[in-house]
Amino acid sequence: MASTALWAHHWAGLLLSASLLTTWSLPAAAQLTLGDRLPKATRSEKDVILSMLGTPWSCQTHGGCRGSLAKPTIAVSQGTAIEHREGVSFYCDTKDVNITIYWVSNNHPLKFDERMWLSTDRKNLTILTVQREDAGTYQCEVWGVLQVQSSNPTFLIVYYGPDPVEIKLEPGVPSGEAVEVIEGSNLTFSVETLSHPHPDYSWFFSNDSKPITSLSSTTSTFTLHAASKEHEGMYRCLVSNKATNLSRLGALKVRVLERVTKPCITSPNLNLVENASLVVLTCQTSHEGVGVQWFLRGQPLLPSPHLVLSADNRTLVIHGLRRDDVGPYECEVWNWGSGARSDSFRLNISCPQLSQSIGAITGITIGSVAVVALATGLACFLYIRYAKGSSRRTTEDLILEARTPTSETTHPAEPGRNWPMPTYANVPNTQEQVRVKKKESSSAVHGGYSRGPRKPQPKLRISVPTLPKGNTESNYEVLVNPEHNLYCHINSSV
Repeated sequence: MASTALWAHHWAGLLLSASLLTTWSLPAAAQLTLGDRLPKATRSEKDVILSMLGTPWSCQTHGGCRGSLAKPTIAVSQGTAIEHREGVSFYCDTKDVNITIYWVSNNHPLKFDERMWLSTDRKNLTILTVQREDAGTYQCEVWGVLQVQSSNPTFLIVYYGPDPVEIKLEPGVPSGEAVEVIEGSNLTFSVETLSHPHPDYSWFFSNDSKPITSLSSTTSTFTLHAASKEHEGMYRCLVSNKATNLSRLGALKVRVLERVTKPCITSPNLNLVENASLVVLTCQTSHEGVGVQWFLRGQPLLPSPHLVLSADNRTLVIHGLRRDDVGPYECEVWNWGSGARSDSFRLNISCPQLSQSIGAITGITIGSVAVVALATGLACFLYIRYAKGSSRRTTEDLILEARTPTSETTHPAEPGRNWPMPTYANVPNTQEQVRVKKKESSSAVHGGYSRGPRKPQPKLRISVPTLPKGNTESNYEVLVNPEHNLYCHINSSV
């Protein structure tokens, strides 16, 4: 409605001109033509404008109105054309004069470009090189002073294609120049192309062991059930257009992936020695084109100068074997449809015979120091205990030791030592007891043990009779000085 109002406002002056036409006629050169004033008006807009001017649209369509235009006709050189190879000409035939001709394509004003040519009287339209977007209906319109007449539509059919062919596969994953599918899958092939008229399809298959064979499908799609290794190869589709006599060939390489099974880890090295061995671990699998991932102690293995992976990740080389390289190791093989991981693999590493690692040397040193310290402490303990035991001797022991020589060989004879010792009737001969006990101890030591540390001998104690509690004056005297000339003999009867 806004467009209609704009056209009405634009041609408001035309109403005045139309009313004046009933009174006088302008010269032919100055007469108004609607075609010159409404070059881009649509059919609905033309209808409204002509109605405002007092010329009903029915005069144009049914005729009979006084001074109405004749309906034009349109002719075409050929109703079909091949894209990029042929041209088409249209001719608008009308008997009316003082008119303007406009061309309409698919109910829209025709847009001209460098491929089109229009005669000066606008009756001849030529498309030099036809393209697919030129297909459709064509009409010519004759515009007079107060009327518009349109021809019946004529049709132009353009043949084109086929365009380049692309084969798609579902389900499938592109991988380089091939598409990978999983063994056992149902595969659907389809062709994408543009062509008019509808083309013909021919499917072909070939691989290393089978020449090109024709498949039964003659449509743009076909389905393959339960894919296997036998279906791996090259698939081709020939698309043909009989109208354009053109054909296009599409191709697709298909790789069938087996469902992967569990791999295993092998090592040719049997005797592994720390620091001196180079270990090569291999992830063995019968599948080709699979990815390989290594794991160490349950975590993805990170390559380093110590742990080196091959280009395909199937081989792991351990340089300078260390004690913490025992593992466990695992490898996983996978493709986009399935995957499997090996069992854990551990290395048995032995230490070298003539060398020790720094940790081992440190441990041995610490252990040796600990043993020495323990032995020293034990010796000190025994020595202190023995020294304390020796210091506990009584005063009587010291007196007896001072009186009694410990050995006949250790003390040379002194003057006066050969004098007879005083004898007491009620006191045992302590010197003889000491001598006898020392002989027994000496014979026991030499006879019982030939080697080894000597056991500490029991302390020799000599009993000295104590004085009676009731008698303040003892009948006995303790012989303090061994010199007998200082004492007199005491009879037992006293």
